[in-house]
Amino acid sequence: MNSMKRTKVAVFQKAKTGNKECGDSYFYSETENEFVCALADGLGSGEFAKESSEIVINIIKENINYPVEELVKKCNGKLIGKRGTVLAILKIDFNTKSYSISSIGNVGVMTITSGNNRKRNIPNAGYLAGFNRKFKVTREPLENEMNFIMYTDGVTNKELSENYFLDKEVERITKTYALKSENFRNDDTTLIAVRYNHN
Repeated sequence: MNSMKRTKVAVFQKAKTGNKECGDSYFYSETENEFVCALADGLGSGEFAKESSEIVINIIKENINYPVEELVKKCNGKLIGKRGTVLAILKIDFNTKSYSISSIGNVGVMTITSGNNRKRNIPNAGYLAGFNRKFKVTREPLENEMNFIMYTDGVTNKELSENYFLDKEVERITKTYALKSENFRNDDTTLIAVRYNHN
């Protein structure tokens, strides 16, 4: 791992019980100036859900330098006639020491400060399917030693209140989740733990 990296990421993903294909897609990348992570959940499950969530993730990969508002707009435009997707995007700007979050539908983002204060981002209602509408973006100052937890609806509220989410090691968060969470899954499940730490 490059010693200059300011973020660490760990991911847990499992398809809905009985399905080969998980309908969730994700992507993350760190550059010199910023970190971006996106998590998309195609409506329904299986192959068509995967198609919609992958369309969105590919757009974000190709337009990574755009602000969050523009990314959401571009993703929405590509989903006309497709099944639709719910989406969360996190962008950390290392230069302005701030982060931006937009989540649409039941893909969530929780922030945890070094003082162990948990805060869940309030998502925009609905989903992306090509309809022209505005989605709000939350901007907040960045603190050192923050955890960002991104998750699809397979992760329950009860699970999100567990203390292992306060861990400084993201690998331990996803491994503990894998051990403690239900084996039978009513939904596709993706949990992404991100740790920002830069002195």
